[in-house]
Amino acid sequence: MKHPARWAALAVALVVTVFGVVLAVNVGNDPQAAEQHSPFLGKQVPHFDLATLTGGRVSNDSLAGKSVIINFWNTWCTPCRQELPQLEEFYSQHASDPDFVMIGIVRDPQESNRAVRAYVKTEGMNWTLAFDPGDQAALDFATRGQPETLAVSPSGLVAASQYGPMRVVDLERFLAAARNYG
Repeated sequence: MKHPARWAALAVALVVTVFGVVLAVNVGNDPQAAEQHSPFLGKQVPHFDLATLTGGRVSNDSLAGKSVIINFWNTWCTPCRQELPQLEEFYSQHASDPDFVMIGIVRDPQESNRAVRAYVKTEGMNWTLAFDPGDQAALDFATRGQPETLAVSPSGLVAASQYGPMRVVDLERFLAAARNYG
């Protein structure tokens, strides 16, 4: 074997090249990215029918034809508290839109109605707020925690989802996705 150093250098270069190709192909592939989005993305929203804080009911049937932002939250959730000003600002900008509804679903069945009502009143939350007794809606939507937000198109398809706090810009993007989806 002539020139063993050249063969060794060639072998190292080949390994580096293969490694570089594998790395380049996988750059940007976040193995946890799928966990950041709902398994319902692009699918029909699960059926729900929940009691609201005002004594009414909200269901996917009652929202047909509307672009809907659904936010799962809790009063004790620190990220939920951090995103609240963003939700309030976004809602104030769209509350009078005839094709828009925003729903906050209290995800924790252990949280008392009184505590939720006091928090909502103190914080001035004016959008539709609903209780999820038994955590059934959270289970049906396959939520991973709170806050978790979904955008639903007028035809009832989940157009966008995010686990974690939202910003106004995210909510605007979600509303646009809902309005333009399917």
